Amino acid sequence: MKIVYMGTPDFAVPCLERLVKDGYDVCCVVTQPDKPQGRKQILTPSDVKVCAMKHGIEVYQPQTLRSEEAYEYLKSFGADYFIVAAYGKILPKNILDLPKYACINVHGSLLPKYRGAAPIQRSVLAGDKVTGITTMLMGEGLDTGDMLLKSEYEIDINATSGEVFDALAQSAPDLLIETIEKYTKGEITPVKQDESKATYARMLSKDEAVIDWSKSALEVHNLVRGMAPWPVAYSFYGDKKIKIFTTRLTDEKSSLEAGKLKEDKNKVFVTCGDGKFIEVLSLQLEGGKRLEAKQFLAGHPVTSDTKLG
Repeated sequence: MKIVYMGTPDFAVPCLERLVKDGYDVCCVVTQPDKPQGRKQILTPSDVKVCAMKHGIEVYQPQTLRSEEAYEYLKSFGADYFIVAAYGKILPKNILDLPKYACINVHGSLLPKYRGAAPIQRSVLAGDKVTGITTMLMGEGLDTGDMLLKSEYEIDINATSGEVFDALAQSAPDLLIETIEKYTKGEITPVKQDESKATYARMLSKDEAVIDWSKSALEVHNLVRGMAPWPVAYSFYGDKKIKIFTTRLTDEKSSLEAGKLKEDKNKVFVTCGDGKFIEVLSLQLEGGKRLEAKQFLAGHPVTSDTKLG
């Protein structure tokens, strides 16, 4: 069975690896053009491109799929399926119509909730207890196609976006293979999405990462874990930015002003707007290294006037 695979970040790598391992003929991988990264702006290939090259698979990196060149190139493979996972571009109708069976998308949410670019992060930020993977037939809209199969994943109260991202990436291949096998045999009836329940998961921005200590401890905790590993939640320690990487909820009540710190047995606690302390486990002061709370306290003792915000 011939497959054209479209994907870009590390989330899409396990599905590609599984297709190769299971003997599918992945005749081409389509991924985003190499992008400059780091201080030196070195052109860097996507994770999916690196994986494809490792397996000797032909790689195509068009600036757009809305060209005659892209259409003719992809048509030449005579693929049975186009499989898409976090590719990052919307496919035009003439491309969607090319494969013999279908274009199938692997999406990191339980659709129709969290359509869009950052479904996993938005789910963690919202404090959801359950998320998952949905396979779907691709339409011309953004994640609007008919749903095929779903698998659920329980989100731990302390799990970061990065941890949920990794877990879903590892569970996606099983659902993808099951979808291909059953859809090819006509054993799946596509289900239309309920538009009244649809939500949109826009990309994260650094502006969203600032911590508002007047919010509840749970809201602050969800922000911290939702913004990890990028862009990382932050506050201000004097005139310096301080990144907060990990936190833990506590049952301890505080009579201090929101944002005020307390030190106890080499642990750092911050008062939140609901009068509860949240424990800060790891943090990084601007110009310094990431530290555990005990290490931070060694150089920055907490006084009655110490406040974040």
